Amino acid sequence: MSLDDKTEFLHAMEENDVTPLTACSTNVYWAKTVPSSRRSRTDIRQLDNFLTTGFLDIVALDTPLFFYREGVQIGVQDKLRLGKYPREASLNLIRLTVEECRQHLFEFIRRSYADEKRNLLIIHGRGRNSQSHANIVRSYLARWLPEFEEIQAFCCAQPRHGGEGACYVALKKSPQSKLDNRERHATRRRI
Repeated sequence: MSLDDKTEFLHAMEENDVTPLTACSTNVYWAKTVPSSRRSRTDIRQLDNFLTTGFLDIVALDTPLFFYREGVQIGVQDKLRLGKYPREASLNLIRLTVEECRQHLFEFIRRSYADEKRNLLIIHGRGRNSQSHANIVRSYLARWLPEFEEIQAFCCAQPRHGGEGACYVALKKSPQSKLDNRERHATRRRI
């Protein structure tokens, strides 16, 4: 690679707002999927992070995290609780500050929804006492996750996936997925 080629490459990277991989270590792991050509490419960083950071009720260590929106079927709840849905992406929040957790969680949920992911794993850790950093992050998660309209349900993970130090998150179907589903089932009925 000549000096002119390298200069041209670096200039192109700056124009397209590309971040080097070494600066992008967010502990996010994505399952391999085929990219969707219809997906909206809104830059997640441009959206306002609405997650609250004010007064926090600490969740007791012996209280499991769970939340189900109205209308979520019992079978879906059971399957989520038992870890039977394949995890399409995961986020590791261990050893991050509360503000870093807030930012990473916001970007992770928004990007997962935009990428039409449905089942996620969030690893938050578990402290030894109620005032430990891991339990503070866990308590914030219990507050933040229901604030997302995209989240259908969440609950503690199975021991093989992190137990009480992690949680499964189920996202709602995107409008495009709902439309695809309707078209697929409508086609079946007409045949």
